[in-house]
Amino acid sequence: MGRILIRGGRILDPATDRDAPGDVLIEDGRISAVETSIEADDVEIIDAAGCWVAPGLFDLHTHLREPGQEYKEDIGSGGRAAVAGGFTAVACMANTNPVNDDPSVTDYILDRARQDSPAKVYPVAAATKGLSGEVMTEMVGLVKAGAVAFSDDGMTIMDSGVQRRILQYSRLVEAPVIVHAEDRTLVGKGVVNEGPVSTRLGLPANPSVAETVQVARDLMLAELTGAHLHVAHVSTAGAVELIRQARNRGLHVTAEVTPHHLTLTDEATLGYDTNTKMAPPLRSAADVEACRRGLADGTIDAVATDHAPHAVHEKEVEFTTAPPGVIGLETALPVVLELVRTESLTPLQLIRRLTANPASILGQEGGRLDTGAPADVVVIDPERSWVYDPYKGYSKSRNSPWAGQTLQGRAVATIVAGRLVYDIERGVLAP
Repeated sequence: MGRILIRGGRILDPATDRDAPGDVLIEDGRISAVETSIEADDVEIIDAAGCWVAPGLFDLHTHLREPGQEYKEDIGSGGRAAVAGGFTAVACMANTNPVNDDPSVTDYILDRARQDSPAKVYPVAAATKGLSGEVMTEMVGLVKAGAVAFSDDGMTIMDSGVQRRILQYSRLVEAPVIVHAEDRTLVGKGVVNEGPVSTRLGLPANPSVAETVQVARDLMLAELTGAHLHVAHVSTAGAVELIRQARNRGLHVTAEVTPHHLTLTDEATLGYDTNTKMAPPLRSAADVEACRRGLADGTIDAVATDHAPHAVHEKEVEFTTAPPGVIGLETALPVVLELVRTESLTPLQLIRRLTANPASILGQEGGRLDTGAPADVVVIDPERSWVYDPYKGYSKSRNSPWAGQTLQGRAVATIVAGRLVYDIERGVLAP
């Protein structure tokens, strides 16, 4: 394995709170030195002048669609999109076909990842068989196969008794339970946030209280069981406040927010563009501001993409019938860099929420640039301006609300386990 010297960048290391210029030397798949200046022979040099050098981004929430829906995305294409966006690791959700509710499916995902993905892949197994919300999966066998968490994401486990048992058993395997918090009886057929925008559109509404009510229930069950609850894609001010209160009481609760829920409001749906339809839906400006404050003060731990690919023909239908979800692996970084430009977060704070925090939530290595750490590294040009064209990206799908927009900031080099897998001039280099 070759040696790589990243020279002259601004090093952002959440593990040591380092924010200073310097060089990073990579040898044998590990960080071997981090110094103000390093001289070394027989190395591949990456010039990081004007750039940030950070741990590789870690996405808690990705839909890779394989097995079963490879026409939308597969593990290889999703892995290539990941490293092009600066992500060295992704956790893939269980709503595949067949569902990842059996160790054989977990084995398949990991085997395909080893063969085809330049990014590391961590499977999230289903919490219930077939995502039915009824019968709990065999957690021990799934963890032994390589599952890192449990979730019925995309579906809500409405039966509180089932949810309690899942949380109880999750403690035995020391894995978090990731919840999609929407009370389906309140959501009904709602497709956009309830409020003035839904009225103007004349579309069925999804009230913010649907999320808040479900978060409240799950937090009470987490308090009862002592389990690690992770709330996916938080979108409402009410949920943020409930999570804040729970953390203050000492509950083991963590949470994530997506780039789209941090930057877009429900007004983005006014053109009936199905690429602005997601679940939970885009919310009000007040909700967006609450999510931003929650991320800044640590109530929300992580930014996660909720990368949800869908084919063009599936999205080019009426708003009510289009599947929810947007792709985000290649745009997440520039979109959330706005939080640094508006001084909502410092660069080091943002990197921590994209790296160390998500890795810690799943109990994995990551988010470190100190000596001996895995050489999963991203070089970021925070000022680079570019026009995003999803047809020129690595994902198989195109469903992005940022298509055609000028974005600022981009990953220019991505290293996984000591191998340069993406370079902005040459594209994805491996596998």
